[in-house]
Amino acid sequence: MNNQRRNVLKTGTGAAVLGALAAAGIIKPGIALADWNKAAFEAKSMADTLKALGATQPADSKDVQVTGPDIAENGAVVPVGVTSAIPGTTMMAILIEKNPNALAASFVLPAGTEANVQTRVKMGQTSNVYALVKAGDKFFLATKEIKVTLGGCGG
Repeated sequence: MNNQRRNVLKTGTGAAVLGALAAAGIIKPGIALADWNKAAFEAKSMADTLKALGATQPADSKDVQVTGPDIAENGAVVPVGVTSAIPGTTMMAILIEKNPNALAASFVLPAGTEANVQTRVKMGQTSNVYALVKAGDKFFLATKEIKVTLGGCGG
């Protein structure tokens, strides 16, 4: 099955099908960027990022968790996840306090979606990693410190 899919893509048939679907208006490339918050991604400080996201005073919550390694030996690809047990979670964001731009990722969750996201982020140094969750009109925050080692020696 995978070989068939590869062969279709190699021959250009896949591109033709995608082009036809786009021309018919069935798929729309701009949809994925509809909720992109430029101001939040360009903000330099945690306070400015929270303000741009509309989360001026998020509450700490034990129902939100940040997952990731205690020590990351390669700061270029640090696995980080966020889970929320708060009903009605509609947005999750990952913020890294000491990165040049605090907002690393933002996810909009459609109704009925499990509130669990996983991604990889880049971290230049040891920092607190924050999970920001929106449920209803309220924002909730959780944190985890992730240490980044230089040279990958684990120390």
